[in-house]
Amino acid sequence: MRAFTFPAYKTPLLEVDAAEPTMGEHDVLVQVQAAGVNQLDEKIRIGEFKQILPYKLPLTLGHDVAGTVLRVGGAVRAFRPGDEVYARPRDHRIGTFAERIAIDEADVAPKPSSISMDEAGSLPLVALTAWQALVEIGQVQPGQKVLIHAGAGGVGSIAIQLAKHLGAEVATTASAANAEFVRGLGADHAIDYRADDFERLLSGYDFVLDSLGGENLEKSLRILKPGGIAVGISGPPTPDFARSAGLNPVLRLAIAGLSGKVRKQAKRLGVDYRFLFMRASGEQLREITALVERGAIKPIVGRVFPFDETVQALESLRGGGIRGKAVISNR
Repeated sequence: MRAFTFPAYKTPLLEVDAAEPTMGEHDVLVQVQAAGVNQLDEKIRIGEFKQILPYKLPLTLGHDVAGTVLRVGGAVRAFRPGDEVYARPRDHRIGTFAERIAIDEADVAPKPSSISMDEAGSLPLVALTAWQALVEIGQVQPGQKVLIHAGAGGVGSIAIQLAKHLGAEVATTASAANAEFVRGLGADHAIDYRADDFERLLSGYDFVLDSLGGENLEKSLRILKPGGIAVGISGPPTPDFARSAGLNPVLRLAIAGLSGKVRKQAKRLGVDYRFLFMRASGEQLREITALVERGAIKPIVGRVFPFDETVQALESLRGGGIRGKAVISNR
């Protein structure tokens, strides 16, 4: 089976002849027809998350998949061969940059019928991230003010649409060239991050989704009203995350130190900071499917690479400039 793996951290992605996936009783075997490319793939390759998400190497990358079920385990009842599905396989079972992958049925959902395989392959990780940030953590309500950073990117382009569906007033940061694009997604306010300082323009916000960290996160805390929430998806991780991830005491202590400054700042301002490392969920994907079918969420595919160009697809993340998601197509 053809697959794209890396043998050691910070080494290039390579095409290899990989073993066929091992099937469990609760697994579905999926023929990969489209796989989204995510910043998480590149961060894992360079070792950025090796302490909190240790993988045995070599590792096949890929966190998004859309495709067709080939076979199901003996305990699977919700799917059968021939079904078109999409998923974000759970951590330690990733590997969608391959021809086939076995996925726990709990992580899988029927593919939305109104969109293409490539569009479906772009959605799982970013849509689940947006859902878990805005719905689960933020509990965003109609009339609230929401700031989504990097609105033209993979997570941002979906989060804008979801926030608007939830009835929020939505601001976003983007380049001037992408201003009309993000307004078309539903943003009420598009702030040129190169020319303007969003902290000087915004105040009294209920929720911020931050994908950049650092100074950007610190500024985001200051535009929240008391009781507001900032969710960071780039870090720094928090002690709550470390506990839920079952990390050892030494790592917990280190993580507490990494996030100490931002947590103290949040407490001083009377706001809340949460770190989100999204998780797989077929149940939530079914909710997202319903929104896609109703037209509330539209996948944004900025570029499609053939399977043979998987290495180039991952490299494209470093240059930026792709609206929405890059997708690898194997059809």
